Amino acid sequence: WPSIYVSIDVIVNQETPPHLDKVSAPSLLDLLVSLGTHDAQFHIGDLGSIFGYQPGTMIYLAGQLLCHSVPKWENGERIALA
Repeated sequence: WPSIYVSIDVIVNQETPPHLDKVSAPSLLDLLVSLGTHDAQFHIGDLGSIFGYQPGTMIYLAGQLLCHSVPKWENGERIALA
């Protein structure tokens, strides 16, 4: 199907260390979708912010400009589309 995104990553049960997205365009936002049964949190280190990242959460982020991560969570299975 047609998409405005260059790629789609599927991340399953993996911590995501702090990083910048190298493939993203700085003028566009990345879409992150959280699925599964987990209790993870989404960190944006550059802003000193922590957000709930429960299943069903969608986050639009300037991933090439803002350092972000998902540290280890306590319960459940995590699937992320990025």
